[in-house]
Amino acid sequence: MRRLIFAAIAASAVVVTGASASAQPNCRPQAVRDLQRLAPDAHAIYAAVADKKFFMQWITCDDIQMGLATAVHETVHLLTEERDAFPLVAGGSIKRPHAVSRFYPPREIARQFNRNSTYVQTYLMPNAATSADDFLFLLDEFNAYAHDLNSISKLQSLPKGPGVVSHRDGLTAMMAFMSSYVQNAKEKKPQTWEGLQQPEVKKVIGTLWNQAETTLKASCGIPGIGMDDRKYISHVCQASNTSALGELLGRPATCFSSCTSPDTAAAQGSTMVR
Repeated sequence: MRRLIFAAIAASAVVVTGASASAQPNCRPQAVRDLQRLAPDAHAIYAAVADKKFFMQWITCDDIQMGLATAVHETVHLLTEERDAFPLVAGGSIKRPHAVSRFYPPREIARQFNRNSTYVQTYLMPNAATSADDFLFLLDEFNAYAHDLNSISKLQSLPKGPGVVSHRDGLTAMMAFMSSYVQNAKEKKPQTWEGLQQPEVKKVIGTLWNQAETTLKASCGIPGIGMDDRKYISHVCQASNTSALGELLGRPATCFSSCTSPDTAAAQGSTMVR
């Protein structure tokens, strides 16, 4: 799914053609070695999966950074399904809370966001991804995008491909969706709100949210890796969107204003098309 997101974004931009994958047919083994050297926590996902070919298929030699991050993202989904648990960036895992599949469908919060957003269209609109109908799969995407951004943040020294850079958008979009889902539950969906407060569910949400904040914080000093991330971060920075989430966390959600600074925005604008 993550690869389709980037393909859709790139299709709307002017792209300068880079080196073809066929020009570097043996890049994949070296890419995995670079992943181990630069991002051992991301390499742990490669090490954990039995089907190494599944991981390797996502690596494209004309964009090693995105290829590796995509491989990690998609393999996290595979491991989650195989183990019925979310693999965590820092290691270990946490069991999937299947009770959340009975909660109201996430598609009901789509109206709170710009429907032209690729992330909204992909993850929240009816007849799109399973995450539009089942909160369990929105949690799955939330976790996968944390691994995604963690990977790309540590792989900045590797070759980049042409096109749009929006690596921070995915995780920040999921953070905005999560906060709105919880807020809407408290205000309008009493059964879901009650379910969200159950210890197992609250623990999963807290674990994944803390992971997301840690990952986002580590990326904030990297300019030019987002397009709409500032909008999503601003959404999370509004207390009216996160007060219910704060009740589950036992603290206010962190506002990462450093990721929305003018310097960062200028750098983002200069690297959207390369």
